[in-house]
Amino acid sequence: MKKYNYIIVSLLACLLTTSCNDYFDQVPDDRLSLKEIFTTRDGALRYLSNVYTFLPDEFNQRQVHETSLYRTPGPWTGSSDEAEWTNDNKGKLINNNSIDATEGTMVLYRWKSWFSGIHEAAVFTENVDQAPLTVTERNQWKAEARALRAIYYFYLVRTYGPVPLLEKDFPMDTPSDELQLPRNTVDECFDFIVSELKGAQNDGLLDDASTDKVSGYGRIDKAIAQAFIIEALTYRASWLFNGECNYYSDLANTDGTKLFPNKPDEATKRANWQKVINECNTFFSNYGSRYHLMYTNKDGVSVSGPDSEGFSPTESYRRAVRTLFSEMGNNKEMIFYRLDNAAGTMQYDRMPNRSGNTTNYRGGSLLGATQEMVDAYFMSNGESPISGYSADGVTPIINEKSDYVEEGVSTTEYKGTDGTLYAPTGTRMMYVNREPRFYVDITFSNSKWFDGTEGDYIVDFTYSGSCGKEQGSNDYTSTGYLVRKGMDSGDRNQNLVCVLLRLTNIYFDYIEALAHVSPTHEDIWTYMNMIRKRAGIEAGADGLYGLKIGSREEIRQAILDERHIELCYEGHRFWDLRRTRNMMMLAGWTKHGIEAIAVNPDGSDMDLNVARDRIAKNELTTGDFRYVIHQVPYTEAAERQFVIEESFYFFPIKKTYLDENPNLEQNNNWGGTFNPTMEQ
Repeated sequence: MKKYNYIIVSLLACLLTTSCNDYFDQVPDDRLSLKEIFTTRDGALRYLSNVYTFLPDEFNQRQVHETSLYRTPGPWTGSSDEAEWTNDNKGKLINNNSIDATEGTMVLYRWKSWFSGIHEAAVFTENVDQAPLTVTERNQWKAEARALRAIYYFYLVRTYGPVPLLEKDFPMDTPSDELQLPRNTVDECFDFIVSELKGAQNDGLLDDASTDKVSGYGRIDKAIAQAFIIEALTYRASWLFNGECNYYSDLANTDGTKLFPNKPDEATKRANWQKVINECNTFFSNYGSRYHLMYTNKDGVSVSGPDSEGFSPTESYRRAVRTLFSEMGNNKEMIFYRLDNAAGTMQYDRMPNRSGNTTNYRGGSLLGATQEMVDAYFMSNGESPISGYSADGVTPIINEKSDYVEEGVSTTEYKGTDGTLYAPTGTRMMYVNREPRFYVDITFSNSKWFDGTEGDYIVDFTYSGSCGKEQGSNDYTSTGYLVRKGMDSGDRNQNLVCVLLRLTNIYFDYIEALAHVSPTHEDIWTYMNMIRKRAGIEAGADGLYGLKIGSREEIRQAILDERHIELCYEGHRFWDLRRTRNMMMLAGWTKHGIEAIAVNPDGSDMDLNVARDRIAKNELTTGDFRYVIHQVPYTEAAERQFVIEESFYFFPIKKTYLDENPNLEQNNNWGGTFNPTMEQ
């Protein structure tokens, strides 16, 4: 008989509070016994905060640690078609489908991380009755731990497919063979997640935890639990989980138990999506007055809506995700978020590396938006600028209805309806007349970087430009663009909230479900128009904000396209491509960026030294360059292409975990310790 020792995990600072002086960051100098920890209220609260530390910190995607149990970031932004990191990133392993079930990659390690969180939730629940708490507090805290356990199961199932469910707490002296549990089925996993979240709602979760201004921010309440119920049911109804994915249809446990449902008929698919609709309606009914889209003027002052005087679509959309600790009470669009995060890392990655700026106002230029992502943004009239690409995969097919212009430079400034400068004179025409979200999300050469402390400046990504490759050694954009979303003027050390779910997530889940159940339902256009109107897209003569009512398939695609833009760089694109089977469209595909090459008046390439000298003297403008679309990264062709196979949809389980549990079967076509009690 083996014995199992519980580890008291050190608390990460400031998870649940806005101040590092509060008790959530007071880590004991040494490990305490469980009995000692739960003798005080503060000790119990510290342990509860520890259960929260396994939530994702998506600000830390570039620094995904393979062996860290906590924060659980993933390299998801660089693993899709949204962006590319300049320096080596774990996302490349995913893009190339080169993850090995025997190595300790970050994806494999998340299995241990989230089961650790599940274990810590169980330990807390087992011991919190010893703490001197009121009945209300005890019920509330137990309910939080219960909800967290369900959320960690959601992350596990999303990543690995069906997993073993620990529906009871195992004593510390449980024999190891009793812990060798097989996987539960997909339906059992989702039923359990939803049931546990509903149970937490009924057992003590607060209606609104944020009303506690001391320690309530970031803690789970009924609304957050409801949002995760909706997310879980959306995934369950999607192609990857509902039985339509033939590749996993025969995945079974060693005893022959089939883990995925049979291929559903149309009635079953509609029934699954109807559950999403029902839970969305519950959310709107119970919490609709609490949440609303962000509407502000240029100064960030709240206004009543998009028709209000002074409404700024740019500032409203920007502030929906970029929230300072001090502004949290003003953002009614955020549903779930993480306070303790790597905001400094995120800001460094997205700030231009501009020569002459001091450290706090000079970033790394490391997260580059792809040309494909740039092309995806709509024009101001809501039309897509391009309808596809030619056979070379690079040359765009221009949508004539969009008023998109590919060549040339602007002769005037381009400003938004609120007077915000979007594109200075001399900007390439392909960046002019875009919807406001484009200018919030993307930094392009000749765009303006607003920095009130050390002075505003025009971004120059040319080789010898102030923000170019020559200035940064290894810190430069590899695509010719930077992701701007989440950024603002000021230094790169501001305390920001990492938003995990916001109201638009629920809107999109709702209308996606409607598109499957009732594709003519008026709410589809109501909510799409709400999002587009807030985004500042022109209404048009028909009042549809550039949208066109088409077939069921066209409606679904329009929703996914809108979701692609609205939620970009928030950690959703990768998972959306997987669950809807659109990841396969990336097979053999390559990411692209843009390179500016200085030219002489006769069109020939300018000598680099001459160009460098003229750039230093500010003698070259945007029109003095030719622009070449190039593949990224600059490596061998085999490493440039996405290698997508059916086995890619669920990640492998680490082999050592399989070796310790003979009842645990590997996902299909993977060559990787399920250890729920964290044996030491």
